[in-house]
Amino acid sequence: MAQNGNAVAAGVAVAASETVSVKLSEAVAIYLKLKGQGRPVTFHRTAERSCGYVIDVCGDKDITSYTKADANAFRDNLIDRGLAGSSITQVFGTVRSVISFSASEIGIEFTNPFGKVYYDRNAGVEGRVPVPIDAIRTIQTECRKLDDDLRWLVALVSDTGMRLAEAAGLMKDDIKLDDPIPHVVVQEHPWRRLKTSGSSRIVPLVGASLWAAQRLHESVTDSQFAFPRYNKGDQTNANSASATLNKWLKPHVPQKGTMHSFRHSIRDRLRAIECPADIVDQIGGWQTEGVGQSYGSGYPLEVLERWMSKIS
Repeated sequence: MAQNGNAVAAGVAVAASETVSVKLSEAVAIYLKLKGQGRPVTFHRTAERSCGYVIDVCGDKDITSYTKADANAFRDNLIDRGLAGSSITQVFGTVRSVISFSASEIGIEFTNPFGKVYYDRNAGVEGRVPVPIDAIRTIQTECRKLDDDLRWLVALVSDTGMRLAEAAGLMKDDIKLDDPIPHVVVQEHPWRRLKTSGSSRIVPLVGASLWAAQRLHESVTDSQFAFPRYNKGDQTNANSASATLNKWLKPHVPQKGTMHSFRHSIRDRLRAIECPADIVDQIGGWQTEGVGQSYGSGYPLEVLERWMSKIS
């Protein structure tokens, strides 16, 4: 009798589990309804696209029904389609987040099969190409000659190492020219999110970046945005900026060089003057290793400016 009672109880538990479980397509809806508020359209598209890939390969199952074999088959499909390791990481990260978040919301505890799947993270990833200093100087000279908003954006990135989206999404008020040490405040905005929490920072304006900041403040008078051409909707159009500027840069940079190459160049330029690694990380908004680095508020602006002025 006890055994029968246990069997019945187990059956009820299974039935209850099945009742509250959701299919992956429904899990996406839960995820976006709760976590997608205020997020850009790209956030929604990424979740829908990544989980859509899973549904195409493995079917639209209850989230508890996916197996390790499903996850491995999904991985193999992404590899067969030629995705680089970094892209596979992003897709798996999104799928994992959607499933785990939705399971938590409806009270399901289970091991997410998309959590630990092996693949070569470095597959298809090409080495980053920095821009040599002589090429940087040539580009900056051309920027001053052409003297338009596109070249101000190039120049601003060239001597700050900001990500292109960070620079393109700036407000004019983010650029502090009246401060004793001119600088730019890199902070999150509704139209342009930052890549990581550590990306929020201040960067001294020196050399070509200071010139660019001065020119846009003088010339952009009818918009709150530093670069209004890339901020006409509800999000910064960094992809458009990248396509346009990379095309212009092509004759001036090494093969495979892009706007992002300036970011790698800044790191090399700071290394060349023996700038301490944690100062380099703070200037670029890179993740700094070590628990101790999370304490305190970082180096003051005058210290950052002292190092940045040596590379201008």
